[in-house]
Amino acid sequence: MATPTDTAPEMVAPKKKFHGREFYESIGSPKYILAPMVDQSEFAWRMLSRSFMPPDLQPKLLAYTPMFHARLFSQDAPKQPHNKYRDSHFQCVLPKDPSTLWLDGNPLVGDRPLFVQFCANDPQHLLAAAQKVAPYCDAVDLNLGCPQGIAKKGHYGSFLQEDQDLIYRLINTLHLNLSIPVTAKIRILETKEKTLAYAQNVLRAGASILTVHGRRREQKSHLTGIADWEYIRYLRDNLPPDTVLFANGNILEHADIEACLLATGADGVMSAEGNLSNPAIFAPEPQPGEFEDEFWRGRDGKGGWRVDAVFRRYLDILHKYVKGGEPPVRRPLFVPGKGMDTSWMQEEIIIPAKKGSKSEAVGNPNYGALQAHMFHLLRHFVSKHHDVRDALARARLGELEQFEGIYKMVEKKVAEGLIEYEGTNGKSMEDPVEEERLRKLVEEMGPTETSAAAILRCKRPWWCVQPIIRPLPKEAMAKGAIQPGKKDKKRMAEEEAAGKDGGEKRVKGVETNGGDAPVVTSAVAEDLEKQTSFQTSELVSG
Repeated sequence: MATPTDTAPEMVAPKKKFHGREFYESIGSPKYILAPMVDQSEFAWRMLSRSFMPPDLQPKLLAYTPMFHARLFSQDAPKQPHNKYRDSHFQCVLPKDPSTLWLDGNPLVGDRPLFVQFCANDPQHLLAAAQKVAPYCDAVDLNLGCPQGIAKKGHYGSFLQEDQDLIYRLINTLHLNLSIPVTAKIRILETKEKTLAYAQNVLRAGASILTVHGRRREQKSHLTGIADWEYIRYLRDNLPPDTVLFANGNILEHADIEACLLATGADGVMSAEGNLSNPAIFAPEPQPGEFEDEFWRGRDGKGGWRVDAVFRRYLDILHKYVKGGEPPVRRPLFVPGKGMDTSWMQEEIIIPAKKGSKSEAVGNPNYGALQAHMFHLLRHFVSKHHDVRDALARARLGELEQFEGIYKMVEKKVAEGLIEYEGTNGKSMEDPVEEERLRKLVEEMGPTETSAAAILRCKRPWWCVQPIIRPLPKEAMAKGAIQPGKKDKKRMAEEEAAGKDGGEKRVKGVETNGGDAPVVTSAVAEDLEKQTSFQTSELVSG
């Protein structure tokens, strides 16, 4: 934690304001970008993601805060300068000593470079909010990508894309009046040409960096599908060469980052859900012999970071930076074949009861996000170990003692799984029937119509972090997990028939015209959203 001698930035002389590529180079030309995610890219998670990067690569990781609501953030409470919303979302200085740096954006603990993202529909509210964070970050980003219903209701995010004049004024107001640069994150439109005009408007308004999510607004949750990297390449080829461009979409594991850079020509690659499943996604895989206790290597040559190791790192960060104390003394992580003591595995694990009515999570985003992060990180793990899932569900937000107990449960089960794996020469994790089923799906449907190919590529044992892979829209339709209503079925049948005559390709409500991005009719999308049985991902819509 910062010491009382650490002076807050507003008391230091302002730096020169850079723009565009000059600004990008001034922050180290980062090519790894941790996405802004609603309530999910908070300080502790950013620090966890940074912790896996080698020291020489850490400046190459740029992180965004969660998306904040500009109007709520900018308004001062009667007892100025305090604001409950702001104080509970952005904790840049100690509450009792505003002259001392604390968590968000603190360069003394390594939370830079950092961009703060806002959603907004009023230029003055956006400017007022941006001015409050400017001393503690490197740039302010405007969210133009959120596709969720709450963004439609509040008129922000991707639901501003029909009002290009308002978008221009929002960005230009910051460009002209803010002491640090402004950036923006957009989604693609229905054609490459319209997307290019959109990007040109954003850049003309003064954005120093443009992030492009290669999906349309309708592509969310179960209709997410595959992001179109060709759109981003089209922008790269048609925007001024010095434009700084970040690509977002389709990043399941580390190897996808280089593939995306090569395909799109982008300067950097942003990851959201891939990072939530694996906070080490930006770090290159350790060399053999490195991190032997944290990084597991299988007999098939595949490896992955152990969930108990990641869980432990996360808890240690919360103890050290957020709680302001030392983490508990922990035993070494169990590694088979090292002759390590296993008697601890017989000990009973007791999760402490909930404390009083007020939790530490109140007013602290780092505690409040812990449970959601663990459910995402342990998604594959808890599908096998339901007792851990139930314990997570019962845990009270912010009570680290309870999560320490859950960590011990995870630690024990990982050790048991590793022992079984070694004792069976790896056969405990083999499932030839399932692998054959997935291969047949790829053969029958093609790699672009089924998620089976991605599952085969990314699958690891349950004790390793790994991506959560959604079924593609055609798969979901085939399974009956999402179904349109009668009127939409009739219309889709008519469209499909017309497509056969007109040479257009349509797949049950998802159509591709002239090689452009998938289009989902709004009526179909709304109906599917109501009837789907798949979990949504509203928390990562920033």
